Amino acid sequence: MAEKDIALMSHLMRRAGFGATRDELEARVAKGYEATVEELVNPEEHGIPPIDEGMIFRHNPGYEIPGGNPTNGQAHWMYRLINTPRPLEEKMVLFWHHVFATGNAKVDNCDQLLAQIDMFRKNGMGNYRDLLVLLAKDPAMIFWLDNNENHRDAPNENWGRELLELFSMGQGNYSEDDVKECSRAFTGWTIAAKIPRLPYGRYPWSFEYLPQDHDDGEKTFLGHRGRFNGEDIIDIVVRQPATARFIARHLYNFFVADEVQVPSWLDVAPRDPVAINMLGETFISSGYDMRATLRMLFNSDFFKDESVWFGKVKSPAEVVAGTMRLVQDHVSPKPGMAPIGLETNYQGQALMDPPSVEGWHTGQEWIDSGSLLRRINFVANRVGDTSLPGVKSIIERLAARESLTATEFVDGCIDLMGPARVNDDTRSELIAHVEAGGPARRGATEEERAAFGRRVGEVLQLIASTREYQFG
Repeated sequence: MAEKDIALMSHLMRRAGFGATRDELEARVAKGYEATVEELVNPEEHGIPPIDEGMIFRHNPGYEIPGGNPTNGQAHWMYRLINTPRPLEEKMVLFWHHVFATGNAKVDNCDQLLAQIDMFRKNGMGNYRDLLVLLAKDPAMIFWLDNNENHRDAPNENWGRELLELFSMGQGNYSEDDVKECSRAFTGWTIAAKIPRLPYGRYPWSFEYLPQDHDDGEKTFLGHRGRFNGEDIIDIVVRQPATARFIARHLYNFFVADEVQVPSWLDVAPRDPVAINMLGETFISSGYDMRATLRMLFNSDFFKDESVWFGKVKSPAEVVAGTMRLVQDHVSPKPGMAPIGLETNYQGQALMDPPSVEGWHTGQEWIDSGSLLRRINFVANRVGDTSLPGVKSIIERLAARESLTATEFVDGCIDLMGPARVNDDTRSELIAHVEAGGPARRGATEEERAAFGRRVGEVLQLIASTREYQFG
């Protein structure tokens, strides 16, 4: 099996999911790259079942309706990130959660955040126009952006503004008058009256349209005139060339290579304008179908190009979920999931609680002195645990040869951790470290094999501590 095929498949699975073990990579290479892409974008058609929710909730009943306990909600989602048999589906949930950022700090209802996330799970690879309509009717989003305060005689512009600025077209492609007219069209889109949460806990929120509170007057929006409602506005928005470019740039930033932050997109040209144009054209020609757009992205030459491999700083969610998948920990329900779910908070990405409607700042802004130390320690603690199934598998693969030179030992560890990528100086330092410890032999006794395993775990920890390992 060609090393380059494994490396390309590893790149695909890091970007379209949360990484993969060597066994999974080899199975997918045997299946073929394009066949793997088809399975990722169309899991249902290929007989890939969703995650077993009954298993999750039977072992952790508090995960289903966490109420006022967001820790349970974060643990619930992290378990899915680690264990989903549909990795691209779950990666798209994370994508939309970033683009359509909605935070529990204000919503204060983790149940509704999970409902929104499940809506992304069911619709995130479908039609973008339909997804926007569902988003506009989502109770958590309505509350987050105050559309429940948007009335016929007292418009509130928060939802209308962010729909245009951050969810579809981007800055510079609409006027203040367009924001006002957009907001008028969404008057009456609100949350149904809620039953008080006490004494039985929180009740689900639901969307309600109040025709008596809707401004049905004529509106002028982006050069169109009519008695528009919210769906009319969305129909106009998705037809704008700016929307295709905006979504294409988000996809490129999330799946291909780090871009500047969203507020700079008006002033800074895309890193790869040709790729953005190709994505935008597919988005439009497919009728705003995300599945078709993703298929084109993953099969494209610009995605496969080795210059973009390891060109993205891993998000905290990718660090945590990817590490757990690599070491095969918490791949079935067991105690201790809550701290794993909270780990992304400490690394700078509190799932279900982004810092603002703008989402998180990505790329190198994921890293500061505190978060870097936390990231390194989290990964190093796991890959150095030789009792974990994924680490055992790496040790066994290396131990298949009786004796390894220091170079072979280091290259084997780097290869089985991804393959990962380190620069020549880092690799030389790792080789010198192994040489200082003497020959790398698996040995014949139980004690010798344990010592060999510890050496593997130690080198895996050193690789996890490198600057290069922060890129995926």
